[in-house]
Amino acid sequence: MAESQPATPASAMPQPGDGATAQMSIERIYVKDLSLENPGSPQSFQLTESPQVEVGLRTRAEQVAADVYECVLTLTVTAKTGDRTVFLVEASQAGVFGIRGIAAQQLQPILAIHCPAVLFPYARETIADAVMRAGFPPVHLAPINFEVLYQQQHAQAGVQAAPQPGVPVN
Repeated sequence: MAESQPATPASAMPQPGDGATAQMSIERIYVKDLSLENPGSPQSFQLTESPQVEVGLRTRAEQVAADVYECVLTLTVTAKTGDRTVFLVEASQAGVFGIRGIAAQQLQPILAIHCPAVLFPYARETIADAVMRAGFPPVHLAPINFEVLYQQQHAQAGVQAAPQPGVPVN
């Protein structure tokens, strides 16, 4: 069940004349880990107030073979009322991607932006299904702009790494 889809930004595409053709293929998409906690049941089904929902996100990628990478998008959804956890769901949605014809310096944005963007709809569905199976209305996560997140991380890293005025740099 392999799908092919070009998913490289124009900035990551090889330049004309370099002889390479950029390709990204989806080899497999799967749930790597899924955890559900429903600690207050059955009393939590009696709640009259809506819980506060917090969403956490992590991504990681690693090379598993030549031109083959595994990307893992982990979403954590926690619903609380006051200091009590109503439910907690953590889903790690993974994919194996074939990525060819991309220069090494252009690979990081592909793994940090495009691969998680492909995985997000699957992770969103996994979260909604798990919450429903816990006995609650599904949580439908809003779309995530992984490019903006990537740019924010790099901006923060640049600010943290920048020397402070008046502080000697060795």
